[in-house]
Amino acid sequence: MADFVKVADLADVPQGEVTLVDFQGGEVALANMNGTIYAFSDSCTHMAGRLSQGLLEEQIVTCPSHGGQFDITSGEAVTEPPTEKLTTYRVQVNDGGEIQLAAP
Repeated sequence: MADFVKVADLADVPQGEVTLVDFQGGEVALANMNGTIYAFSDSCTHMAGRLSQGLLEEQIVTCPSHGGQFDITSGEAVTEPPTEKLTTYRVQVNDGGEIQLAAP
């Protein structure tokens, strides 16, 4: 069974935005898309741009460094220059609004 760890509250991640959190000694981006929280590595797989500082449109986050895009629902790179997918994390939100993550 996976060990889920609280990283934020639902109120910390507004609809349509990306928020940076610490998880297991690394930085993870949380995105709120229509009330569903997605978690993925904050570092672009191309040149380590900070995805938490990128633009989120629908389920696509754009890296602010070179414009590469990723699907936050799967981590897949959808627009070059990145070709490798992001690490994604398992998410659960409990009844109290706590966002919890587990390792991939």
